[in-house]
Amino acid sequence: MRTCVLSGIEELSLIERERPTPGADEVLVRIDRVGICGSDLHYYQHGENSGNTVDFPLVLGHESAGTVVEVGRDVTNVSPSDRVAIEPGVPCGECQYCTTEGKYHLCERMEYMSSPPVDGALTEYVAWPAELVYQLPPEVSLREGALAEPLSVAIHACDRAGVEEGDSVLVTGGGPIGQLVSEVALAHGATVVLTDVVEEKLALAERRGVDYTVDVSSADLTDVIHEQVDPEGVDIVLESSGAESAIESTTEAVKRGGTVTFVGIPIDSGLPTDVVGLIDGEYDLRGSFRFSGTYLSAIEGIRTGRFDVDSIVSFEQSLSETEAAFDRAMEPDSVKGVVRVSDDSE
Repeated sequence: MRTCVLSGIEELSLIERERPTPGADEVLVRIDRVGICGSDLHYYQHGENSGNTVDFPLVLGHESAGTVVEVGRDVTNVSPSDRVAIEPGVPCGECQYCTTEGKYHLCERMEYMSSPPVDGALTEYVAWPAELVYQLPPEVSLREGALAEPLSVAIHACDRAGVEEGDSVLVTGGGPIGQLVSEVALAHGATVVLTDVVEEKLALAERRGVDYTVDVSSADLTDVIHEQVDPEGVDIVLESSGAESAIESTTEAVKRGGTVTFVGIPIDSGLPTDVVGLIDGEYDLRGSFRFSGTYLSAIEGIRTGRFDVDSIVSFEQSLSETEAAFDRAMEPDSVKGVVRVSDDSE
């Protein structure tokens, strides 16, 4: 089977690998669509991400969907020809996080697609635990199914932040996570402000319904919030960029007693260090890591039209063009790139 491997820094190569055989509790999925995530780009550019270092070669890609072609003898939840989205993390099932309801995403023994040393989905076939694949309804395309993963990140982030109807929410960063976090916050009934420095990303957010956009390269964010949203600041900040300047702006934009939730992973940046200010403002600082138990609600939200994941896609290219797709995904105006793995996929 054709497989795209990261063979060196900024080197993606197509090779042939043996098609896997599913175990008793696994399914074999013919991969159709794979979204390019920011973490994939970090591995591509630097050979590491968040302290995880690549031992080349590595297969990237963890936002995936495809068609079941074979099932193990113990599998009952899906059948051959079913179209499915794949949840990319396999928890150990035994630690305190796995046995505490809703916490398996914190499992320290999690095996996550495209996180070294676990290979990802930029390959024609993947064998995966059946309990982590979810059948797609006819209304949801394979590309949308692949994007259930970043949508799940956004759903979990808004849950962690406690977004509710009537809240004012600042989302920093207009990349794929920022766009989807904004959409989930809007669906909760919040007023949303989104920031970026790229005109195309701000325009996309406006088309997708964000209430206010701010180009922070030319406007003072705090002034905009105080003048147009609330003179005291926003209720919640969802930092979705990982940019140092955005991280520094979080406690300036949020009101006293407000919540700051960090979603974007910085390359090298600390939290605001004014401890006295944090105490005086009584801010809640939270982290949001991946997700757990979100895939069914994400897929249902796509099916009903509550969430429009397809409109964040900037381009789609074939598996043989993966390296070009990664280079294109790094362009400033690109939001989400998708790789089409199967030539006959929809």
